[in-house]
Parts: sequence; structure tokens; C-alpha cells
Amino acid sequence: MQSKLPDVGTTIFTVMSKMAQEHGAINLSQGFPDFDCPERLKDLVSHYLNDRRNQYPPMAGIPALRQAISRKVDTLYGFAADHETEVTVTSGATEALFDAVQASVQAGDEVIMFDPAYDSYEPAILMAGGIPVRVPLQLPDYSIDWNRVADSLTSRTRLIIINTPHNPCGVTLAPSDLDALAELIKDTAILVLSDEVYEHMVFDGEQHLSVLSHPLLRERSFAVFSFGKTYHATGWKLAYCIARPALTEEFRKIHQFVTFTTTSFLQYAIADFMQECAEHATELPAFYQAKRDYFCTLLQDSRFRFSPSNGTYFQLVDYSAISSKDDMAFVTELTQEKGVAAIPLAPFYREAPDTRIIRFCFCKDDSTLERAAEILCAL
Repeated sequence: MQSKLPDVGTTIFTVMSKMAQEHGAINLSQGFPDFDCPERLKDLVSHYLNDRRNQYPPMAGIPALRQAISRKVDTLYGFAADHETEVTVTSGATEALFDAVQASVQAGDEVIMFDPAYDSYEPAILMAGGIPVRVPLQLPDYSIDWNRVADSLTSRTRLIIINTPHNPCGVTLAPSDLDALAELIKDTAILVLSDEVYEHMVFDGEQHLSVLSHPLLRERSFAVFSFGKTYHATGWKLAYCIARPALTEEFRKIHQFVTFTTTSFLQYAIADFMQECAEHATELPAFYQAKRDYFCTLLQDSRFRFSPSNGTYFQLVDYSAISSKDDMAFVTELTQEKGVAAIPLAPFYREAPDTRIIRFCFCKDDSTLERAAEILCAL
């Protein structure tokens, strides 16, 4: 059988987590916490699981959850999304990203994405018959060269994918970035897909900038968010997309034939938790900044070079003072021989630069970070 994705193999996250498990390594590769979600949230899940909330919920998500989402984005981003026509609950952010691409991209359309890019973007584009146009972020700060983006626009450009805070780099967009994007697309039919799953992990007193807060961008954007990231429950695969009614209508046409709907009792539980414990989300930046700062302090005496990440729960480090091997060879050796798993950056690029940079995940218990740092500082 001819493959629809002949150049796509197993995701690097699966590869490295499997390698970590096989070799008993500390897993700082795949982005999931090794601590549990809030106790109250688990209590609510148990309550609704045993309260006969086990049948199909509405395709777009239960009304109470969509209403809670609307209140949240109004409070944080000044956009009162209509829960009936603009909010859709999905089975994880990867599904939401896929749905948005399939809803907006047709055969021959070009989609601009920024390298290094999260690895689900390009396969979704290819499966829609689109053409990925990869614009490299500028080193060393992984910023966007908007002049280069402008030069990449053609009459076939249909979609631009942005990601803030950025996985794998941990950088965030500034107000000037959103303004530059809006200026580029204002007189076009180009849409935006904004991956904002790490919205509550922005550090050093900065605020997350959502496309929903920008008057022009909110009119032509799909904005994707994650409950799994926010509530330390990545295995629940629960997320949502906000878009204006015409875009949401097309989005839901795809969503209904991908997963149709999403786990019922989890939706009821999260709806209640958002109402009861709204402070969880607002306190999350400080929680993860403390993790970042602790991990960086633990690595101060190592030979890794780094600047603390601006957001997400990922930290990039330069290992060029330790090894001249390419990043895949280095993380393989680090995992199999030293006992700490990391993620190489090369799989996120089409053409990777000649750098020696890898990604660690710091959403771990302090004891896990301490054991990893002891090994890393001995390199």
C-alpha cells in the first residue's frame, strides 16, 4: 500500500519515552508531569463517573464546560466567546490542530509554519493536500523574521500556524509579533491557527498574548488550548478550540467525524473545577517558574549553557562544551549510558541548523530533577 505520509515515522516523543523505559532512564523527554492532578479534580471525576454521566455528551462539548471556557477567555483575553457557536471541546489539542487544518486547507494551499515546529503540524497539512512552507526562527533567540514571512506569502497562502509559548523552544511572542502578523494578513484571506496550549506557563511577570485579545486576529483565527497541560492530566486528552462562528462551523464538520465527542464525565468534572478552583490556572505560572528556576539552579555547575525559558515547561540547553555529536546521537547516549532522557531538536526541523541543542522537560517532582541534575552535572 502506498503511504500517505511516506516521510513520517514514529514521533520522537514516543521514541525517547520508550528508550527511557527500556534503559531505566529518568524521563525528561516527553512533556508530562510525574506528579498528579489536583485532588479536588479527581474527586469530581469520580463523582461524575459514578453519577451515570457515561453516555454521549453533545458533539461540541457539554454546555456547562463551554460556558466556563467562555467566561475564562473573557476574563483573561477580553473576548466573550459565544459558547454555542464559537467554543468546541476536543479530544486533545492534537485533534483540535488537525481539525483546524482539515477545515481550512485544501489541495494546493500553502501553510506557513515556523521551524522548529511541533511535529503534528506538517502531517496534518500533508493529509489535507496542503503544501508546508517552513520559515526558520532566528537564532539565538528563536524570534520570527516578519520580513521573511512577508517574502514567503503567495496567492496560495491559506494558513499561518503560530505557537506561543513555543514547543520545543520555550519562547513567547510579543505584542509587536501579533501586530506584525495582523498587518501581513489584513488585506488577504489568510487564516491563523494559534497553538496556545501552554498559555498558563509564561514567566518573569509577562502575560500570555492570545490571538483572542487581538481585534483583527480573533476574527480569522483558530485558537487551541489544553486542559491536560493546565491540570497536570495529559493522559485525559481534553482540549478546546475557539473560533468565530463561520470558522467553528467548518471546524465542527471535521471534529464530528474524527472523534465526534469527548469523554463525558471528564467534561462535567472540569466544568465544576473551573468554577470552584479558578485560581489553579492563575497560580500556574508561579508554580512552573519555580520549577524552571530550581532546575536551572541545579544545572548551574554543569557544562550545559542555557538561558531560562520564557514559557512552557521545557528548557533548551546547549551541550557543545560536552560533545560534538549530533543531537540524536547525544540524547541516545545520554539516555542509554548516563540514564537521563532528553529530546533532540532536529526532528522539529526540515533542515536543522548545525547546533548542539536539546530540550529537557522540568514538569517533574523536585526529587526527579535533583537526581537528573546530579547525572547531568557529572558530564
